[in-house]
Amino acid sequence: MSDLVTGDAVVLGLRPARLPSRALAIVLDLLVYFTGYTVIMIGLAYSTASLDEAAQAAVMVASFVLVLVGVPIAIETLSHGRSLGKLACGLRVVRDDGGPIRFRHALVRGAMGVVELPATLGSVACIASLVSSRGRRLGDVFAGTLVIRERVPAARVMQVPPPPPWLAGRFTTLDLSAVPEGLWMAIRQYLTRMNQLDPQVGAAMAARLADDLVARTGAPAPAGVPAAAFLMAVVHERQSRDAARAFRPGGPAAPVPVAGGGPVPVGGPVVAPPPVAPVAPVSPAAPVAPTDVQAPRSGGFAPPA
Repeated sequence: MSDLVTGDAVVLGLRPARLPSRALAIVLDLLVYFTGYTVIMIGLAYSTASLDEAAQAAVMVASFVLVLVGVPIAIETLSHGRSLGKLACGLRVVRDDGGPIRFRHALVRGAMGVVELPATLGSVACIASLVSSRGRRLGDVFAGTLVIRERVPAARVMQVPPPPPWLAGRFTTLDLSAVPEGLWMAIRQYLTRMNQLDPQVGAAMAARLADDLVARTGAPAPAGVPAAAFLMAVVHERQSRDAARAFRPGGPAAPVPVAGGGPVPVGGPVVAPPPVAPVAPVSPAAPVAPTDVQAPRSGGFAPPA
């Protein structure tokens, strides 16, 4: 990591490319350039067959300078420091302050590259890159440039260890609004790396962070709880609250039933239910005595036999 400071006092964390990746990018570039140069030379040999030897030599020198010097300069200028080999290896040429290069930077690098790479078979460039603390060759030194790595492997995110089960849910009423983000970051960094610290140093850091957290929340830590376990439980509580907010962003909260009335949304104004006039109890009806039901009298009509 190269900590470069710009004129605005901003620290740039750049990763300079080292000799193996730079050498691979240069080899890929040279293969492409020499392939193109060979094809062009074959075409020029047929097209200039009728010229004299001096004209053919001038054409050959001009094509050599154009293909092996002019083309790399044009590619680095137009692509802002990303040739074909650097693009394949994830590299880029930037200025010392981290900005994109311009034509003058590419021109100096290309002119010095002819001396460093083809003329000396890359020995001067290798020695200069090994001696330099940032892996720069002479062309980078004279041009004020630096080759950096663009594709950096992502750092593995360390998970905060879970709190002990007997501490789960004991800090649901803790006010965490006054805890700054810097303190949360310090606690998280400690919890993810506490197994790598010396036990005494880790215990002292945990006690100091726990004191800062207690001072911000205004609630003392439970008696007999280790400082590291207290930090784990509080961080777990904060993560639980963040997850609850993330899964219902701005949506209506679940209704809470109110005694004697309908559901009232959580967080909204509690409206008392309208008064209901009392209803007098109705006494059960008195049982009705059964009455004798007389059977209908039979008439004088008799069905025929």
